[in-house]
Formats: sequence, C-alpha cells, structure tokens
Amino acid sequence: MGLKEFYQRHFSSTDEKIISPGFVLRVGGVGLMLFFLTYFLFSWTMETVIHNRKEVIMPDISGKSSANALQALSEINLAMKIEGYEFNESVPIGTVLRQVPGAGSTVREGKIVRVVFSQGGESVFTPNLIGLPLRNAELLLRQRQLVLGEVSESYSLKAEKGTVLSQDPKPELSVSKNTMVQVAVSAGLPPAGIVMMPDFRQKKSDEAQDWAGQNGVTLDLSEDPASPFPGGTITDQNPLPDTVVSAGAKVTLTVSSRKGSSASEKEFRVHYEVSQSGSQRHIRVVSLGHSGEREIFNGLRDPGSKIDLSVPYGGAEKIRIFVNGILVEERPIK
Repeated sequence: MGLKEFYQRHFSSTDEKIISPGFVLRVGGVGLMLFFLTYFLFSWTMETVIHNRKEVIMPDISGKSSANALQALSEINLAMKIEGYEFNESVPIGTVLRQVPGAGSTVREGKIVRVVFSQGGESVFTPNLIGLPLRNAELLLRQRQLVLGEVSESYSLKAEKGTVLSQDPKPELSVSKNTMVQVAVSAGLPPAGIVMMPDFRQKKSDEAQDWAGQNGVTLDLSEDPASPFPGGTITDQNPLPDTVVSAGAKVTLTVSSRKGSSASEKEFRVHYEVSQSGSQRHIRVVSLGHSGEREIFNGLRDPGSKIDLSVPYGGAEKIRIFVNGILVEERPIK
C-alpha cells in the first residue's frame, strides 16, 4: 500500500480524524528502522560475497600484447578494462603501458584491472590472419601499419578458397612498421590425382589405416603413454594436414597408449560452437595439467560449426579455448 492510499483510507473519510504528533513519530520511526535494516542486509550480503573470493597477486602485464595480457589475467580469474590509449614511440602498438592495480598488489578474484595501451611508435605486433579471407587480412594489416607481401596458394581439404592458411612472420611478433607479411591462401579442394594429408588428430588409428591402404601410403605408429586421450586416439601427425603426399610416402602418427577406455573411465566433454557470423576461424584447444600444456585441437572451422572433444578426468585440470590466437574461454575440469 502506497503513502497516498494509506492517507486516503485513514484520513480522508467523511469522519474527521486528527493526526497526533505521536502517531507521526511512530510511523516515521518504523520507516527509518526498515531503511536501516535493508541497508544493513545489503551491505552484509555484498561483504560476504566479496570476502568469499580468494586473494591473488596482481601479475605484471605491462609490455604484453592485449592477447597475452588477457590470458595472464584470466588465469587467476581477473578481468580487464581498457581505460585509454597513448602514443609511445618506444612501445609497440597494442602493448600495455600501465595497469591499475599495480603489479605485486593483492586483490580478490573478479577484480577489474584498468589498462592503458600504446598507440605505437616504430614497432607493431603482427595480427593473426589465419582463417581470414585474403581481403580482410589485408585490411587488418593496413590497420596495424603493415604491408601484405607475397601471396601463395595451396590446396586445402578444410579451408575455403581464398582463406589464409599460414603467415610469415607468425602472429603476435614485434616487427617494424611497414614490414611485409607473406601469406599462403587456400586454392580450394585438390584436383583428381593429388592426395593430401587429412587431419587425423583426435581420430582413431583405424581410420588412418583405411586411408593409408586406399592411397598406398605407409604408416609409422608411435605410442604416447602420457596422452590425456583414450587409447587408440591419434594425438599428432607428420606431415601436417593439407600436405601433398605421394604414393609410397611414409606418414608418422602418434597414438595414445593411455590405459583404460571411454567405457571404463569418466570423460570430460568439451563442446564449443563457432560464431555464426564472419568467416572461418582458427580454433585451438589446449589442456593444462601437472604435466604441462597439451594441444588437443588445432584447426580452421566454418561459422556455426561445432567442436566436440572428450578428455579423461585424470588427464587435465583446465581447458583453454583460443579463437584466432586470442584466449576466449577457460574451463576447469571438475
């Protein structure tokens, strides 16, 4: 009931009523008590939430690129907010100049770190062009004050025609302004008679055996007992995907020899959906555990495509997902 309705019900009838000073004080006192009670409960709740977060030491992200700074902060559950940009001739464009709070200070998880980036001088960072159409890659290079160099073509089983497959210099390297960046782009699917190496990583060795038999290729299998994947899963290959191979060529595959199988041990499912908009993206998924970082997926994927992987619970502690070289997500395995 609002104050207006309360007044009309009690004081606006045909019967005259007198508001005593004591009544006004009582009503005001109740309202004041409700206000302070609400304020106290809100403050207590917020303090409880904040103090339940773990304390962490602020890392030093000055001098790092935006991608590397974001990765360093996300590892300890901190967020980043861009406060502005400043010209600095001695620091490459896209590099962190300053941060607040400063390195070494103690903060709680969830803290937003405010950063100022350099607008550059004589050095710049090379962008990640892999997975972009050639026209988009050239525009991105111009924005970074770099120049598109020699463009070569290569057939591809997985990338659309005109999509960047590789670059030189590699992404996130500090180079001088106007440096030429060479790229290789997809020429589309190979014509009949040309055999190209498929991407067998995270697939079963039986599939590779069938392919090798059909194309007259010799397989050399080596075991990986430290792999996080179930036994029989291919974890690495040489040559890399989209390499042309000839009849009689030797292909080396690294196969997990981990004991146990998907039927005998619980697995952590990694599901990621590529954004529907834009062009192909370079997706990289890595697992982190006591044995260090291991790559479990690396490849180009079309907009709207889905990635599904399985990792045994004992094989890793965290999963990190990178899109075009930038860390976009980190998930604990629990």
